[in-house]
This record gives sequence, C-alpha cells and structure tokens, in this order.
Amino acid sequence: MKGLSGLFRQKKFTIALILVMAVSMLLAACGSKKENSESSPSASSQPPASSPAASESASPSESAEGSGPLADAYAGKFKGTKVTMSGPFVDVDQVKFEEAIKEFETKTGIDIAYEGSKEFEATIAVRVRGGNAPDIADFPQPGLLASLAKEGKVIDVTTFLDRAKLEKNYNKSWLDMATMDGPSGKIMAGIWNRSSVKSLVWYNKKEFEAAGYKIPQTWDELLALTDQIAKDGDPAWAIGIESGAATGWPATDWVEDIMLRTTSPENYDKWVSGELPFTDPIVKNAVQKMADLWFKDGAVYGGRKSIVTTAFGDAPKVLFDNPPKAWLHRQAGFITSFFPEGLKPGEDYDWFPLPSIDPQYGTPALVSGDIYAMFNDRPEVRAVMEFFTTGESIKTWVQSGGVIAPMNDADPSWYTTDVERRMAEFVQNASALRFDGSDLMPGAVGAGTFWKGMTDFVSGTVDLDAALKEIQDGWNNG
Repeated sequence: MKGLSGLFRQKKFTIALILVMAVSMLLAACGSKKENSESSPSASSQPPASSPAASESASPSESAEGSGPLADAYAGKFKGTKVTMSGPFVDVDQVKFEEAIKEFETKTGIDIAYEGSKEFEATIAVRVRGGNAPDIADFPQPGLLASLAKEGKVIDVTTFLDRAKLEKNYNKSWLDMATMDGPSGKIMAGIWNRSSVKSLVWYNKKEFEAAGYKIPQTWDELLALTDQIAKDGDPAWAIGIESGAATGWPATDWVEDIMLRTTSPENYDKWVSGELPFTDPIVKNAVQKMADLWFKDGAVYGGRKSIVTTAFGDAPKVLFDNPPKAWLHRQAGFITSFFPEGLKPGEDYDWFPLPSIDPQYGTPALVSGDIYAMFNDRPEVRAVMEFFTTGESIKTWVQSGGVIAPMNDADPSWYTTDVERRMAEFVQNASALRFDGSDLMPGAVGAGTFWKGMTDFVSGTVDLDAALKEIQDGWNNG
C-alpha cells in the first residue's frame, strides 16, 4: 500500500496486555517506516458497475432527503453533540480530513472531534478491548479491524444503514471487502471512505510518444515493449525496493498485482488468508513472472543488483532525465510526489494499467484504502457514519489531489487532472478489485517474511524455492 497514511502492518495480539503493547509497538515501528516512506517527501470476481454520470451525483441536501440518521442530522436534530474519531491522519492529511468534514459540521452542528496519531495501530486495539474506544476509528489496514470484528467489538453497519443505498453507491467488491467474520456470522464491519490505486505503470509521456512507443494492452505486448526499448539502447524499467526497515515492500506489490492477473480472485483471497501457501505452484508462477521481467538482461536500469539498493522514491526519477535513462515504472498513484518538481500530469507524465496476463482474469485493480468502523451506537454517530458513505464527505480531499473516492456518487469533475480522473474510472471498471494482500496478512508475514523473502530473492541471496519457503515460515511460525 501504498500512498495512504498509516498503512501499517498488523499482527495477532495475545491476551496478556503487556505482550499486546509490546507486539503492537514493534509492529508500529516497522509498519510506520513503510507508511512514512510512501508519503509525500515534504470478495467478488464479477465486474463492478460503471460509475454514474456526473449529473447523477447527489448534493448534501439531496443525499439527506427522506428519513434516517443523516436526514435527521441535516434537520438539526443532533446539534450540539460530539462524535469522537481516531485514526492515523496527522499533519497534512489531518488538515485535509478536517477540511472535508467542515461543511457537514457547520450544517448539522455535530462536532467530529478527530484525534490523529502516528501510533494509532499500536493503541487502537488496546483502547477497544479496554472499553475506551472512540465512536469511530479509521483503519488503513482491514486486517486489524477484522480481528476486532471477530471478537464482537465492532458494530455491524447494516443494522442502521440502508443496504440498497450501499449497493447503489459502492461497487460490490468494496462491500465484499468490508464484510468480515463476526462472533456469530458475517457482518459489515465498516464503510470505505478513500482509496488509492496501485496497478499503474508510469512513463514520460513526451519522450514515450516521441519515440513512437505504444501503450501495451497485454502482458505479451509489455514484454515486447521491454525488448524494443532495450534494442533501442535503454533499459525499459526503473525499479527500486529499498525502504529502510521496510525494504522489499514494492516487490510484494508486484507479486500481488501479478497474482490477480494469473489466478482467480478467490485464490487470491485464499492466499491472503493463508489457505493457499506461498509454496504453492500458483504463487510460484506469479513470482517467477516478475523475476522473468526484472532479471532479464538489459531490462532494468542498473541491472538486478541495483534493485535492492535503489530507494523506491528515487527509482522513477531517471524517467525524466534528458534523455531518459529508463522508460517505465510500476507504482501506486502516490509516487508522483517523488517526481521532479515542475512536471505537469497528463503532459509530462501519464500512466497505463499493468496489462492483463491471462485474458480470463481481465485487468484487475489492486487498491489500498481507509475503512471507517463504529464502536459506540448513538444517533449522531450513525449520522456521521452515513455521511461518510457519500462522495460529499471526501469532495474537498479529492479536489486537493492524491486520493480516489470509492463511492459511485463522487462527481468526476472533482478530480483536478485527467490523470486522477482516469484512476477513478479504472477502479470503477476493473474486472476485479482487491486490497493490498500484504496489508491483510499477519504482521509476521505481510510486514515480515514477505518483505525479507522477496529482498533475499531479488538480491540473489536465495533461490526462488528457498525464498518462498522463508516467506511461508512466517505463517507457520506466526
């Protein structure tokens, strides 16, 4: 994940409170390096429905018409109340969040008291289990929320939200990813409020077009383009996976993207949950496809040896040298924050989706995002949660750039660049939608052996079989 604040890694907590804190703080230290490094430097296989036209987007008053908590809020029934909220938004992200809710607070009189913390993931489970939960919490990784939902600590939002409205305003995959195991069956543990798309290949648009290169539509065409660029005298790819203590995470994103393109969404889900082991041929095939591209002579700037030592944020800069030293870079939308200053989106740079590999699986979208969960049931808290299901709740954040709204009622005109508007369309129309797999795995795997195993493999320390066994040991020993 990447590109959204607080995408830390979770690990199963033990019953003993001291051990809970120790493990939690350890994971926060590890996960925070991944998240901080991704920030700016200063269960369905069915295709989702297309986004409604901009003219169908609802204004706040329109979305509040009728009955329900949100309508009551806009009618002033909860004026003077306070809803507490906790999450990982700090600094610029906290400012953007508070700006996005300001109009709602003014119109309803509800004070959303947000507390942002870089240690959110290390403390939220302790707070919830200790009976000191905020009314609402923002989880940038669903795995931690899932553990609380299974314990019965989370309120099922379908007990007060109209499911038909949810199905209208979210593509099915988003609702599937919000559905988790409760203590006595499935519940919808929260609602999605913002997202980032990962399955993007960035390129220097002016130079790419001047060279006569064409956007590849299939994996074979991508391989052919890689070969053509090499024949023209340059490596095609700029790749770096160095990220301090989180070194290796960009490789895990590649594997996740390729998994979605070489096997079914159901198998992806089994892999993420541990049911499909890393040593399975399905997983080995995905990693091998990545290796076939990365390790090919002349394909990567600096060669295989440089991948582990090149910082992920520095990797794409060579695309914009004059002349370019490399031409392609796969990374989530946040990576533009690391591009040289002064570049114009859609003019100096652009992106295309990582192409389909097996036609039967189409062109899926790998995403990350924030899911808001509710812990205290009061009318004003219900109203705020319903507000967060609307595109209006993230409008100003979308307009400021850097995030994609998962709601169907978000007006495409809110996006200030065609580059970001097309990202939203890609997510809406993807053949399948799945969350960053390593963010769903236990911390011992997703932020542990998966990172290290991929790093060891790419560096040549171990072969593929040994790397996959090393990664799987995180499950076996976790």
